[in-house]
Amino acid sequence: MLSITGMSSQLALKLLDATQTREMTLIQDSPANARAIQKFKDQVASITTAKDLVKNYDVYSFVMGAYNLKDQMFGKAMIQKILESDKSQPGSLVSKMTDSRFTTFYDAMGFTANGTQNSNFANPAWQDKVVQRFVQQTYINDEAKQNATVGVALEFRQKAPSVKSWYDILKDKNMGAFMRRVLNIPDGVVNQTLDQQVKIFQQKYDITKLKDPAEMQKLVQKYVIMSDAQNAAATTANNPAVSLVTDAVNSGSGAYVPATLDISTIDMSGFSAGRLYG
Repeated sequence: MLSITGMSSQLALKLLDATQTREMTLIQDSPANARAIQKFKDQVASITTAKDLVKNYDVYSFVMGAYNLKDQMFGKAMIQKILESDKSQPGSLVSKMTDSRFTTFYDAMGFTANGTQNSNFANPAWQDKVVQRFVQQTYINDEAKQNATVGVALEFRQKAPSVKSWYDILKDKNMGAFMRRVLNIPDGVVNQTLDQQVKIFQQKYDITKLKDPAEMQKLVQKYVIMSDAQNAAATTANNPAVSLVTDAVNSGSGAYVPATLDISTIDMSGFSAGRLYG
């Protein structure tokens, strides 16, 4: 994996854009991922029900990873019930989910008849699409571990083309945070109802503009610049040296009084020129 640690987010993104194809190929061809992909392809066609899916660890863990749900793998019973629910029915479990990852996963799996039928799993084109999604999500997660800002930017690029409404964005934690930052909307807005949030965002930005790649890139650049600036400000504020100087300036008369060190009081008998310079 290419190291982007210590780089500005803007520079890191430029480097990743130049090397993305190579990096994703390396991810796909790594021994562990190559085995996981092969196991998925070998076994997925035999699965026809949601119950079968959650029982098959190799396939279940692969598709959950592909749709960024590995942190929810423990909830097999809930995942099964989501896949067995009917999205078209008001009040169904999947329609109640506030985390957009679950609805995206539900749509991608394509179960019907209360989770007892599936025509996707035996389709080679569908399998290839899930493999591509797995590789891409692994790539995003790996970069996010090095630089959270870059991770959010890459995720925004991944999801923005499929956005149909503000609800799609605001149900997604990272997408919502991204748009709040670029539109200068306070994070406190999340305390309002989803419908109230949608009205606020609709007044600030035309969501159809996300279909324009140039517009999307402009937002990404704005996000990384603003995030780096905010992170730098937070780092400076929490720097002990800066706090010491600030406290000195703010104390007493308000004038900065530098600390001094009396060299004559330091015992140098234990040092020799040879030890210092040799």
